[in-house]
Amino acid sequence: MTNIVTVSHLSFEYPDEHVVFNDLSLNVKQGEWLAIIGQNGSGKSTLAKLMDGLLEPAGGQIMVSGLPVDEEHLGAVRNQIGMVFQNPDNQFVGATVEEDVAFGLENRQVSREQMGPIIEDSLKAVNMLDFRERIPANLSGGQKQRVAIAGIIAVRPQILILDEATSMLDPRGRKEIISLIQTLKQQEDLTVISITHDINEAAVADRIMLLNNGQLVLEDTPDKVLNNPELLKNDGLDVPFASQLAEQLRKAGVSLPDQYLNDEEVIKWLVKLNSKM
Repeated sequence: MTNIVTVSHLSFEYPDEHVVFNDLSLNVKQGEWLAIIGQNGSGKSTLAKLMDGLLEPAGGQIMVSGLPVDEEHLGAVRNQIGMVFQNPDNQFVGATVEEDVAFGLENRQVSREQMGPIIEDSLKAVNMLDFRERIPANLSGGQKQRVAIAGIIAVRPQILILDEATSMLDPRGRKEIISLIQTLKQQEDLTVISITHDINEAAVADRIMLLNNGQLVLEDTPDKVLNNPELLKNDGLDVPFASQLAEQLRKAGVSLPDQYLNDEEVIKWLVKLNSKM
């Protein structure tokens, strides 16, 4: 696969002289789901903002779809990227759901005749068409995220960045949004970059990058990263209960599948194992 995002020798620090990155390099492959994990302060969200040009690096270069992320190309770069933030309320600008989805299209000077079908298709894709006349602020957390995603897919980006987009949702809401993104990724041929603390969200990715103090500690498949509790603990991350249980079972001589198992999958596997005894 070709690289759709290339980060080369990136450096960045905040005005208080807090250095976040010093010579960071990484690639995002076109069409993949990349999860970026790390403890608070590791640089995950800062990296997302640098990719979208919301922050300016002190040194190095970021390329998106062959374009440098700089003042000259910023408009073209942002046309390639859609971002969903932790709190969707910060993204809403329309008085109704329909008007909010229309906002990005209006900025791109899409005609009213063309806009109607695009808005309808986008809201259908996230199962929010029946809410088109509702006020966004009155929706549930999961519904708000669906509307935010609809506004992004309406403008057909190549890259979708989820910046802790499921962290304010309950477990059911997180599961629904992750499932929705999986479907949209396949339908729209999206590249997904997921900035997350949620291990189950990271588990659906094709590849995981682990950041610590602005350094790329590790990049590997979810199975290799999430089945390594010691690695997660050493980098200040919570180890999922399922991983802790699986580790203890393996130490006890129980043979488990190599792939990462979430809570539900571990329970199903134990029930199946028990039925054979």
